[in-house]
Amino acid sequence: MSFEELYRNGYNMVLHRHGKRLYDGLIEVTKEHLQTVSEQIKKKTDPNLFAKHLELKWNEHAKSMSMIRDILMYMDRIYCPPNGLESVYDLGLSSWRDCVLRDSGINQRMINFLLDTIDAERKGERVDTNLAKDVVHMTSDVGEDVYVSDLETHILKKTGEFYANESETLLASCDCYEYLQMAALRLAEESTRVRAYLRNRTESYLVRKCESELLEKPAEVLLGLPNSGLKSMLSNSRSDQAALVYTLYKRLDRGLQFVKRTFSSYALDTGTKLVSDAELKNDPVAFVEALLKLKQNLDKTVVESFANDRTFQNALHAAFEKFVNLNNRSYEFISLYMDHKLRKGLKGCSDDEVEDVLNGAMSLFRFLSEKDVFEKYYKIHLSKRLLFNRSSSDNAEKLFVVKLKTECGYQYTSKIEGMMNDVRVSKDGMRLFRKHLANVERRNRAVDSGGDRQMSDIADINDTTTQATNHTTHSAGESVMDTGSSAYQKRESNANLHGVDLNVTVLTTGSWPVVSAAQSVLPQVLQQNCDAYSSHYLSNHTGRKLSWLTSMGTAELRGVFGNGVKRDFVVSTHQMVVLLLFNDAECLSYSEIKQATGIEAYDLKRSLQSLSLVKGRNVLRKDPLTKEVNDADQFTFNSQFTSKLLKVKIGTVQATVKETDAEQKNTRIVIENDRKPQIEAAVVRVMKSRKVLDNNGVITEVTKQLSNRFTPTPSDIKKHLENLIEREFIERDRNDRKLFVYLA
Repeated sequence: MSFEELYRNGYNMVLHRHGKRLYDGLIEVTKEHLQTVSEQIKKKTDPNLFAKHLELKWNEHAKSMSMIRDILMYMDRIYCPPNGLESVYDLGLSSWRDCVLRDSGINQRMINFLLDTIDAERKGERVDTNLAKDVVHMTSDVGEDVYVSDLETHILKKTGEFYANESETLLASCDCYEYLQMAALRLAEESTRVRAYLRNRTESYLVRKCESELLEKPAEVLLGLPNSGLKSMLSNSRSDQAALVYTLYKRLDRGLQFVKRTFSSYALDTGTKLVSDAELKNDPVAFVEALLKLKQNLDKTVVESFANDRTFQNALHAAFEKFVNLNNRSYEFISLYMDHKLRKGLKGCSDDEVEDVLNGAMSLFRFLSEKDVFEKYYKIHLSKRLLFNRSSSDNAEKLFVVKLKTECGYQYTSKIEGMMNDVRVSKDGMRLFRKHLANVERRNRAVDSGGDRQMSDIADINDTTTQATNHTTHSAGESVMDTGSSAYQKRESNANLHGVDLNVTVLTTGSWPVVSAAQSVLPQVLQQNCDAYSSHYLSNHTGRKLSWLTSMGTAELRGVFGNGVKRDFVVSTHQMVVLLLFNDAECLSYSEIKQATGIEAYDLKRSLQSLSLVKGRNVLRKDPLTKEVNDADQFTFNSQFTSKLLKVKIGTVQATVKETDAEQKNTRIVIENDRKPQIEAAVVRVMKSRKVLDNNGVITEVTKQLSNRFTPTPSDIKKHLENLIEREFIERDRNDRKLFVYLA
C-alpha cells in the first residue's frame, strides 16, 4: 500500500470513532515486534557486536516510528491529546524502553559495555568512542530519566570506586606533587571524556566525584606528607608546586580551607621558631630583619602560589600577629631596629630604599597588639637620637612619624611630635642666647677701662681652663634641661661665655620619656654658663622652671698627652666632669672622685669603666685592672694614650643593648599607669554618647576605641567602670542593675 492509502485508512478509523482500536493495535504490534528485536539483540555475545546490534536496531526502530508518526498524524493530533495519550513517536520510545532497554538480558549488558569502555579508556586502552556515544545518545533519546537511572548513576558509582583505589595506590607510590599532577591529568581526562561520548550534564557530577576521591578525602594526608607535602613545598620555595595545590583545591567548595589551614600552620610554626631563637633574642636588629625576611618570603608565596588570595593574606596576618606577640620584647626590638636604621642604617640610601625600610617596620608594627608599649620604647630611643644629634635623616624621622599618625591617629604621635618640636624651638632659643651674648660683649666693649678689664679677666679664665695642665683641657660642652619647650642640638656661631660653647635643649615635661635626673657638680666655668643661660631663658619665659639634667649631656674635650699629641674627645657630661679633675691631680681614688663630682654610684662606675677599661678609649688607668669598680680603686691619667683618630668618641658602658628584666618591669608599670586614664576616658566617651548601656556593650565599645593603641582586658574595663561609679560619673540603673547610666 502507498503512504497515501495508509494515511487515508488511519484517518478514516479515527473519523469513524475507531481511534482506540487503532491506538491499542499500534501498541500491540509495536511490542510484539520489539520482543522479537530484543531476542535478536541478546543473541550477540560479543560486547562490541552486542552494542553495535543494539544501536542498529534502535536506528531502525526510530526510523520506523517516524514513518508511522507521519501515517497516523491525524490520530496524533485529534485523538491522542484529548484522551491524554502519548503521541505515536513517544509511544515508540517508551515501548523501546520497556521492551528492549529494560529487558534484564539487555539492560545490564548495556551498562557493563559502557562501564567497561570507560574503565578501559582510563587504563590507557583504545576504545570505540563513537559506539559508546551512540549508545549514550540512544538512552538520552528514549528519556532523560533512562540515561540518569540506567547509565549516569552507575558511571558515577564506578568512577568513585576507581578513583578511591587509585588514590590509595598513588599515595603509596608518589610524592605530593606527583600525586597532584596525576590528579590534574585525571580531571582533564574526565572533562574530555564527557565531551567525547557522555552527556554534558554528567561533566559536573563526574568531575566532582573525581575531585572528591582524589583531592578532598585524602587532603589531610596528602598535604601533610612529611617530605613532599605543602609545608615542604613552602619551606623549599617551590612556588610552582604550591600553586598547583591552590589551583586544584580551589575547585572544591571547601578545598581552600585545607590549604589555608596548612599554610597558616606553616607560617605560625616558622614564625614561632624564629622568635624563640636564642641568638636572635640577643640581637634586636637581626631579630627584626629575620622577621622582615620571613614576611617578604611569605608575602611572595601568597602572591606567586596563592594568587594573592585575600583569605591567605588574612591567614598570614593572623599568624604573624600571634607569633610576633609571643616575644614580649618585640615592641622594644622593633623600636631598636628603627633606632639603628635612623642612626646610621639609612646613610647613602635613596628615597625608595628609605621608604622600603620604613614600610617594612610599619608592616611589623601593625602586628603589635600593644602599640602603646612600642610608643614608650620609641620615645626613649628617639630622645637619645634627638639629644645627641645621632639621627642620620630628619626627613626619615618625620616620614616615620607621619606613617605612625596615619596608622594610629594624631593622639598616638602627639608627644613624639612634641619632642621634635622641642628640638626645633630650642635651636631657635640658642640663636637668641648667642645673640644675647654678642650684645653683652658689645656693651662691655663700649665701657671704657672697665670694659677692657672685664675682657682681660675672661681671657685669663679661659687660659686657666685650657692650659692648666698638659693632661686634659675643656673645650666645649652640652647639657640638657627640663621644662616647657624643646629643640635639637647643633653648633652654630662662635659666640660663647668664658671660652665655653654651650648648647642647650629645653625639654617639655610630659612629652619626653622619663630620664635620669642624676646631677653632678659642674666645673665653675661651666656652671657660670648654665647660670647665664638660665637667667636669659627665664627672663623671656615667665612662670617656668628649669632643671639641669647633666646625665643627658655631652661634651667635647681636648687632651694633651706626655708625647705632646693632642686629641679631641666626645664624652658624656659625667665623663667630662671626671676628666677635668685630673687637670689638678695625678691620681684619684674612686671615693675621692665620687665626693668631688657628686655623681651617683651607678652612673659614676659606668663612666669610669668607659674611660679606663675600653681598649682604644682608656684615657685613665685603673688599679687594680678589674672589670668591676670598687671604692678602693685608684685612677691615674694615661699620659701614654695614643689613637689613630683625631676625634675619639667615648661611649658609656652598658650591660646590654636591650632592657634588663628590672627595667622592663618598670616600663610595664609606667605603661599600665598611662593606660588607666585612657580607659576611663574611653568609658566616659562611650557612656556620654550612648547614655545607657549594659556591661557587654561598654566592654565592646571601649575595646573598639582603644584597639589602635592596646587591647584592654574586660577585667580592667570593669574595674575602671566601678571606679567611675564611685566618683559619680556613672550609676547603675535602679530598675535593671545590669545597665549603666551616664550622669551629666
